[in-house]
Amino acid sequence: MEYKDYYKILGVGKKATQGEIKKAYRKLAIKFHPDKNPDNKEIEEKFKLINEANEVLGDPKKRKKYDELGQNWNRYQQTEGQQAYDPYSQGFGRQGGGGYSYEGDIDDLFGKSAGGAAGFSDFFESFFGSGGRQGRSSQQGGQSAQFKGRDYETEMAISLEEAFYGTSRIIQLNGQKLRISTKPGAYNGQLLKIKGKGGKGSSPQYHGDLFVRVKVLPHPHFTPKGNNLYATQQIDLYTAVLGGEIIAETLSGKIKVKIPEGTQNGKTIRIKGKGMPIYQEEGTFGDLYLMLNVHIPEHLTPRETELFETLKSLQHEMTPH
Repeated sequence: MEYKDYYKILGVGKKATQGEIKKAYRKLAIKFHPDKNPDNKEIEEKFKLINEANEVLGDPKKRKKYDELGQNWNRYQQTEGQQAYDPYSQGFGRQGGGGYSYEGDIDDLFGKSAGGAAGFSDFFESFFGSGGRQGRSSQQGGQSAQFKGRDYETEMAISLEEAFYGTSRIIQLNGQKLRISTKPGAYNGQLLKIKGKGGKGSSPQYHGDLFVRVKVLPHPHFTPKGNNLYATQQIDLYTAVLGGEIIAETLSGKIKVKIPEGTQNGKTIRIKGKGMPIYQEEGTFGDLYLMLNVHIPEHLTPRETELFETLKSLQHEMTPH
């Protein structure tokens, strides 16, 4: 039997944290999802291995048992088919037909989802799956053992405007069309849960869930940071010196903004309530921050040059010597 290196499958080290394992799994699950690679058996098998690895490494208790097996794998291979060696110090016993079995309830070891491991490798089934059970039948009281289907995850890219107003997408999942909607104020990295739209379980109530991760695409003018928006606003030299009013763009339309006289280049103005909608808080918005960029004219008319020279002379007269 071939040993399955679950750490290698997920591309993580043996000392990886649970968070690192979760992150690696999600990245690979998106990349090798069968919906993205239809009719590709190689990708489908890769996806199964990724899920199998996560089934074990994603749970600290399962991971500990797997690590114990890995440490003793060579000795197990040398004594396979004999009664000489048990790869675990306790909990596992030798089956008469070869392989090892867990003495007790497999659900206590691997949780209620263990029954959903259909399609996993012989390695998994021999040590962790239903094929290695003793003292437990797949039928209890005339009812099939219950198991939860696997969760799926996909990505949904939206524009900043769509994040502002809310939007929807139609995706294909297992041959069915599914509409995914976002509310105003959706943010980058947000995870939406659609219950019961993942892998099939033993019954509809045990179906897995679909997780949709929101990706907000970069905007040419606005940069979101939390619920606030940041942008650069050009103003002319005369408005900066004398003050005045400008027209500024926001995601909800154009607004008038007052510029105080003597405004310096790089000054930031805060406009309350013109940022992103705060998710699930209707009528509440973040703020818009405009960094003012004073435009210096490159070419002056003779009259403008004359006026600037006059201002320069006045400045010299007012400066004490």
